[in-house]
Amino acid sequence: MADLLPVSDARAAVLAEVVAPLPAEPVPLDHALGRVLAGDAVSAEDVPGWDNSAMDGFAVRAADTAGATAQAPAVLRLASESRAGSPAPVSLGAGEAFGISTGAVVPAGADAVVRVEDTSSEGDLVRIAAEVEAGRDIRRAGEDIRSGDTVIRAGSVLGSAELGVLASIGVAEPECRRRPTVAIVSTGDELLAPSEPMRDGGVRNSNAYTLPALARLAGAEVVSVERCPDDPDATREAAARATRADVAVFCGGVSVGEHDHVKEAFATAGVDERFWGVALRPGKPTWFGTHGGGLAFGLPGNPVSAVVTFILFVRPAMRALQGAPADLDTVDVALASDVPRMERRDQAVRCGLTATAQGWVATATGPQGSHVLTSMLGADALAVIDAGVEPAAAGSKVRAELLRVPSGIE
Repeated sequence: MADLLPVSDARAAVLAEVVAPLPAEPVPLDHALGRVLAGDAVSAEDVPGWDNSAMDGFAVRAADTAGATAQAPAVLRLASESRAGSPAPVSLGAGEAFGISTGAVVPAGADAVVRVEDTSSEGDLVRIAAEVEAGRDIRRAGEDIRSGDTVIRAGSVLGSAELGVLASIGVAEPECRRRPTVAIVSTGDELLAPSEPMRDGGVRNSNAYTLPALARLAGAEVVSVERCPDDPDATREAAARATRADVAVFCGGVSVGEHDHVKEAFATAGVDERFWGVALRPGKPTWFGTHGGGLAFGLPGNPVSAVVTFILFVRPAMRALQGAPADLDTVDVALASDVPRMERRDQAVRCGLTATAQGWVATATGPQGSHVLTSMLGADALAVIDAGVEPAAAGSKVRAELLRVPSGIE
């Protein structure tokens, strides 16, 4: 294995190969959750489109309520109504009140809304028990969005709020980057599906479930998930199939053992090696290469090592392919306690995050062995501890890769 790359250098080498995002395509709004916007969303209309009522009540001229109290109410004639979706057909005149619903258009001639709880009605008369000033409880046209405003920037991941805003400005099919296709292959004669009976030397194939899930969470389209034996011919055939996708990911078979065939299989498939070996625990034997516009990764087979290297190297590439920031999932955290360093390798520490007034605080989840998949339970992030001699001190800031949205708030 050649000289090991620091994590930051390996990550930069991966991102350097993403020369441009994938092409854009129109996506129906109800299928756009999690997609990445290809261009700025610019509104062609005001939101709201007209002055409207913030309350149920009565539209009035503020001057007609001057001095009104519960003991001496102003009495106005109920002349019409403006309902949500059905504006009043006439203008409001002096001494008049129009019934009005929340969200309904404020009629011409009115400059305030009196809340229904400050009124009483009898026949066609409305008693106003509180004076209101001009503008009271009126939402102005364009108060939220003005025509011509850029409301969402290119590269934004579309969540529920973004979908709602796009709907509010009349965008039915936003232009989004195409999702990268991903093929995932787990290698090893020992691998068993969850439904298969256990046998001596067998290992459940957890990578076939964790990595596709991580890929989908990163916005990718998983086109295949295969299991490949430790056989040169089978591995070459699997590599030929996997490299048809934008991103090919192999788990296992990339170390220096007699039965590790992935590097040779990638070479046969026309993949050029960019690096092999990262100064990282866990995840040292990580491999990366390119072919045409495609990316290929050889990740360690140990379950935690596979997750860690996917998060640190594959996920940023998927973000970049979609035009999103590669560091979209990166935050700064403070260590809750001292963490021993490794002299020559960075560490990815599984940790839980707690929000404090000073920011996120990271606490290790427990044993950090690369085979201990349960250490991922309760983990919110991977805190990356740079190589060094002295421990990383409690309170020091480090970079962390989010695994999920943290929930604990102090």
